[in-house]
Amino acid sequence: MIDIDVARRLQAAGLPWEPADGDWFVIDNEELRDEHFMLSSMVIERGVGRAGGELFRFNGTTEWALDSVEQHEALWIPRADQLLTALGAAFRALARGADGTFTVSFGPAGAEPREVRAPAAEDALAGALLVHLTD
Repeated sequence: MIDIDVARRLQAAGLPWEPADGDWFVIDNEELRDEHFMLSSMVIERGVGRAGGELFRFNGTTEWALDSVEQHEALWIPRADQLLTALGAAFRALARGADGTFTVSFGPAGAEPREVRAPAAEDALAGALLVHLTD
């Protein structure tokens, strides 16, 4: 799972989020930032709030006293497959080095590829997407 600071930077860079079952998120405030939640129609379902915005409804007692939160209060933590999808045609390759690190090659067709290296595949993909979105 990518770091919350990287997720914030991806959000600020304009990575769109269409919430779906299986998505991970945090409620980005001091008290709940370390709790990771997964959208699931069994536990946390999508709904529409009073003002018409998306909200996440917590069912039963599974998630203690939370009833719901507005989507804008949640910070999406994209998975590796979602990061790959967001990179789209810019993605060239993901390779694991002999030292155990992962390298993502990316860039437009016909151009020299750029690379981002990180200890985990998700981190390398998130770094490449961040560079891709902010260039």
